[in-house]
Amino acid sequence: MNSDTVVRMLQRSFRVTLGATASLVEILQNPQRREANLTKLKLELEQLTREWAEKGEVTEQEARSYVDTFVAQRRGEMNSGTTVTTTATTVPTPSPEVQLELQELTAQLAAIRAEVERLRTEENRS
Repeated sequence: MNSDTVVRMLQRSFRVTLGATASLVEILQNPQRREANLTKLKLELEQLTREWAEKGEVTEQEARSYVDTFVAQRRGEMNSGTTVTTTATTVPTPSPEVQLELQELTAQLAAIRAEVERLRTEENRS
Protein backbone atom coordinates (compact mmCIF):
# COMPACT_ATOMS: atom_id res chain seq x y z
CA MET A 1 0.00 0.00 0.00
CA ASN A 2 1.65 3.20 -1.14
CA SER A 3 1.25 6.61 0.47
CA ASP A 4 -1.13 7.80 -2.27
CA THR A 5 -3.51 4.94 -1.48
CA VAL A 6 -3.35 5.71 2.23
CA VAL A 7 -4.08 9.38 1.58
CA ARG A 8 -7.06 8.51 -0.64
CA MET A 9 -8.36 6.07 1.97
CA LEU A 10 -8.03 8.66 4.74
CA GLN A 11 -9.70 11.29 2.58
CA ARG A 12 -12.59 8.93 1.79
CA SER A 13 -12.93 8.07 5.49
CA PHE A 14 -13.03 11.76 6.33
CA ARG A 15 -15.67 12.39 3.67
CA VAL A 16 -17.76 9.41 4.78
CA THR A 17 -17.67 10.72 8.34
CA LEU A 18 -18.54 14.22 7.22
CA GLY A 19 -21.39 12.96 5.03
CA ALA A 20 -22.72 10.71 7.79
CA THR A 21 -22.68 13.64 10.18
CA ALA A 22 -24.53 15.82 7.67
CA SER A 23 -27.11 13.04 7.23
CA LEU A 24 -27.48 12.71 10.99
CA VAL A 25 -28.17 16.42 11.28
CA GLU A 26 -30.80 16.09 8.54
CA ILE A 27 -32.41 13.20 10.42
CA LEU A 28 -32.51 15.25 13.62
CA GLN A 29 -34.06 18.15 11.78
CA ASN A 30 -36.69 16.01 10.00
CA PRO A 31 -38.06 13.19 12.19
CA GLN A 32 -40.13 11.79 9.31
CA ARG A 33 -36.97 10.93 7.41
CA ARG A 34 -35.52 9.12 10.43
CA GLU A 35 -37.36 5.83 9.92
CA ALA A 36 -36.71 5.82 6.18
CA ASN A 37 -33.01 6.47 6.74
CA LEU A 38 -32.70 3.73 9.37
CA THR A 39 -34.32 1.22 7.01
CA LYS A 40 -32.06 2.43 4.24
CA LEU A 41 -29.06 2.06 6.54
CA LYS A 42 -29.93 -1.55 7.30
CA LEU A 43 -30.35 -2.47 3.64
CA GLU A 44 -27.76 -0.43 1.82
CA LEU A 45 -24.70 0.19 4.01
CA GLU A 46 -22.24 0.16 1.11
CA GLN A 47 -24.43 2.46 -0.99
CA LEU A 48 -24.75 4.79 1.98
CA THR A 49 -20.99 4.81 2.39
CA ARG A 50 -20.66 6.01 -1.20
CA GLU A 51 -23.43 8.61 -0.72
CA TRP A 52 -21.83 9.84 2.51
CA ALA A 53 -18.46 10.10 0.81
CA GLU A 54 -20.04 12.17 -1.98
CA LYS A 55 -21.97 14.34 0.48
CA GLY A 56 -18.81 14.71 2.56
CA GLU A 57 -16.87 15.76 -0.52
CA VAL A 58 -19.46 18.43 -1.34
CA THR A 59 -19.55 19.60 2.28
CA GLU A 60 -15.75 19.65 2.38
CA GLN A 61 -15.62 21.74 -0.80
CA GLU A 62 -18.26 24.15 0.56
CA ALA A 63 -16.37 24.48 3.84
CA ARG A 64 -13.08 24.98 2.04
CA SER A 65 -14.66 27.64 -0.17
CA TYR A 66 -16.12 29.38 2.88
CA VAL A 67 -12.78 29.33 4.70
CA ASP A 68 -10.91 30.53 1.59
CA THR A 69 -13.38 33.39 1.17
CA PHE A 70 -13.12 34.28 4.85
CA VAL A 71 -9.30 34.23 4.76
CA ALA A 72 -9.26 36.30 1.57
CA GLN A 73 -11.57 38.87 3.16
CA ARG A 74 -9.43 39.01 6.29
CA ARG A 75 -6.29 39.50 4.20
CA GLY A 76 -8.01 42.22 2.20
CA GLU A 77 -9.15 43.97 5.35
CA MET A 78 -5.71 43.72 6.92
CA ASN A 79 -4.08 45.05 3.76
CA SER A 80 -6.48 47.99 3.62
CA GLY A 81 -5.79 48.86 7.25
CA THR A 82 -9.41 48.60 8.42
CA THR A 83 -10.28 47.23 11.80
CA VAL A 84 -12.26 44.02 11.87
CA THR A 85 -14.91 43.63 14.51
CA THR A 86 -16.28 40.18 15.16
CA THR A 87 -19.24 39.22 17.26
CA ALA A 88 -19.48 36.02 19.21
CA THR A 89 -22.46 33.81 18.53
CA THR A 90 -23.63 31.10 20.82
CA VAL A 91 -24.63 27.73 19.48
CA PRO A 92 -27.76 26.48 21.21
CA THR A 93 -27.37 23.27 23.16
CA PRO A 94 -29.68 20.53 21.90
CA SER A 95 -32.59 19.70 24.14
CA PRO A 96 -32.34 16.60 26.35
CA GLU A 97 -34.84 14.86 24.04
CA VAL A 98 -32.62 15.47 21.02
CA GLN A 99 -29.55 14.32 22.95
CA LEU A 100 -31.35 11.14 24.01
CA GLU A 101 -32.53 10.55 20.46
CA LEU A 102 -28.99 11.02 19.21
CA GLN A 103 -27.71 8.50 21.76
CA GLU A 104 -30.40 6.02 20.67
CA LEU A 105 -29.51 6.48 17.00
CA THR A 106 -25.85 6.02 17.82
CA ALA A 107 -26.65 2.79 19.68
CA GLN A 108 -28.77 1.57 16.76
CA LEU A 109 -25.98 2.38 14.33
CA ALA A 110 -23.48 0.49 16.49
CA ALA A 111 -25.84 -2.51 16.59
CA ILE A 112 -26.24 -2.40 12.80
CA ARG A 113 -22.48 -2.24 12.34
CA ALA A 114 -22.00 -5.20 14.67
CA GLU A 115 -24.66 -7.16 12.78
CA VAL A 116 -23.05 -6.35 9.42
CA GLU A 117 -19.66 -7.41 10.77
CA ARG A 118 -21.15 -10.63 12.14
CA LEU A 119 -22.76 -11.38 8.76
CA ARG A 120 -19.49 -10.69 6.96
CA THR A 121 -17.67 -13.02 9.32
CA GLU A 122 -20.26 -15.75 8.76
CA GLU A 123 -20.07 -15.22 5.00
CA ASN A 124 -16.27 -15.52 5.04
CA ARG A 125 -16.50 -18.80 6.96
CA SER A 126 -18.86 -20.30 4.38
